[in-house]
Amino acid sequence: MLGGWMIRVLLAEDVQMVRGALVALLDLEPDIQVVASVANGDEIFPAVMQNKPDVAVLDIDLPGMDGLSAAALIRDSVPETRTLILTSLGRPGTLRRALTARVNGFILKDAPINQLADAIRGVSVGRRVIDSQLALAAWDGDECPLTPRELEVLRLAADGANAMEIAKRLFLSVGTIRNYLTTVTMKLEARNRVDAVRIARKSGWL
Repeated sequence: MLGGWMIRVLLAEDVQMVRGALVALLDLEPDIQVVASVANGDEIFPAVMQNKPDVAVLDIDLPGMDGLSAAALIRDSVPETRTLILTSLGRPGTLRRALTARVNGFILKDAPINQLADAIRGVSVGRRVIDSQLALAAWDGDECPLTPRELEVLRLAADGANAMEIAKRLFLSVGTIRNYLTTVTMKLEARNRVDAVRIARKSGWL
């Protein structure tokens, strides 16, 4: 316990067994209290507003809002709540996205529980905690060749939107969206749009 202070934690993880195990293990730590746990990304921000945790531990891949989008929302709206990304996606592009979102920490799910607890303690006092292996991987990894707009178009396509729906969302013409998708496919040397989504996800760019 840091000078008698309990670190209040919110945990967002969609796999019930993993979430339950993490809550149980973290509650064994003398200075950490899990005040809320959610399974859906859309539940994160309301739970943060209700419980005012010191640290939000967020999985990246969640139904609803993804963990990085939630982290950015927390940073902009409740900056006193620190964010720690917990993920099995140890890809360089994923870490780069997390750093761009200015999260306070990034750690793999298969890290020992004491490492997670120490990461929570670190970010709670303002340190940035990044797994050293992930940091090296990000340094060595390929840069994303897509522009922010191209990524935005591809992300909407990955969510199942067609060219007309994407055009409406982004206030662009259908022809412009098709041109973006063609450019994305060429840049990623993909066979088609589905293959482009696969490549971008595998690299951690989406």
